[in-house]
Amino acid sequence: MSNVSTTTLIMTRTFDVAPKSVFDAWLNTEMMRKWLFTLEETNKVTQNKPQVGGTWEIVDHREGKDYRATGEYLEIVPSHKLAFTFTMPQFNELEDTITVELKELQQGCEMTFTHLIHVPQEENWSESGLEKALSEHRANNEWGWDLMFMGLKELVETGYITWPNSGNND
Repeated sequence: MSNVSTTTLIMTRTFDVAPKSVFDAWLNTEMMRKWLFTLEETNKVTQNKPQVGGTWEIVDHREGKDYRATGEYLEIVPSHKLAFTFTMPQFNELEDTITVELKELQQGCEMTFTHLIHVPQEENWSESGLEKALSEHRANNEWGWDLMFMGLKELVETGYITWPNSGNND
């Protein structure tokens, strides 16, 4: 690996709740373990120190493997903005940066999510190979975040997540 390239993923979602409810779901440990990089049933660890310079960690156990996500808080503006680093050390040590901005709407709120994705670049990649890798990383991250945001929406609007449990929320 000779260097790193970056790509940016921007996603927007609306919620039928106040910005504070969505903001809290990003920082409240009990809520995080239900949707952020994990599901309540597969979560092994959720640790969180929600202050600038504080760290967070989630370990999810799926298909016999542990997946660990960690980061550090860079900026916290209650109910409006959250910025933090994100890495999954089992894949690589690169730190991505995630920014979540919340805007109150007449009814509910809008969340703008920005993920600066760092992609390790192979020495022999051509320009088209690099563009393909960046595109694939962006698409894979978008797919994963989209699934998480479905859970986040359900959690903040109803208090629980039924998906992917086929309606069973025992």
